[in-house]
Amino acid sequence: MASTSRPILLFIILLSLTLFACANTCSNHTFPNSQVFSSCVDLPVLQAYFYWNYVPSTKSVQLAYRASQSSSGWVAWAINPVKQGMVGSQALVAFQNSEGSMTAFTTSINNYSPSLQPGTLSFGVSNISATYISDEITIFAVVGPLQNVTGVNHVWQAGPLSNGSPQMHATTGQNIQSMGTIDFAS
Repeated sequence: MASTSRPILLFIILLSLTLFACANTCSNHTFPNSQVFSSCVDLPVLQAYFYWNYVPSTKSVQLAYRASQSSSGWVAWAINPVKQGMVGSQALVAFQNSEGSMTAFTTSINNYSPSLQPGTLSFGVSNISATYISDEITIFAVVGPLQNVTGVNHVWQAGPLSNGSPQMHATTGQNIQSMGTIDFAS
């Protein structure tokens, strides 16, 4: 009896893992506020997903960045207008504050020890907000106009909070692999 139940148990476990992996993609996610995005991509690391609507007439992007995170952490998504990587990027940051509501703001990353304090960016950002639902933080914003560019370098991150402030993220593994390029017009 035990030898028959092991293959069945293994099959059930593998099936469950496959269904979970298939279920957790950008294309089948429904936002609670009924927002719809025409494009999305499953980012390769940090259990993150990026959604967008590009508006050519205004050179702006309506976006949502969704990432797994505990209530004691922060997430960020950024455009680096000059090169790949973190330094020089212009970021949207979000976390759940000590009162339980969401904090979302913009900040520039000028060095490897950024303060992650609110600041202005080199491009416009409006309607920035964030939600925390089911161990995921989602940042919503409208970015632009972008300067005659639809393809950009982008970076995404996650890290811990301490005393209500974002702290340094890990400098190994997935945290240093979280960059790429994205073409909003594609």
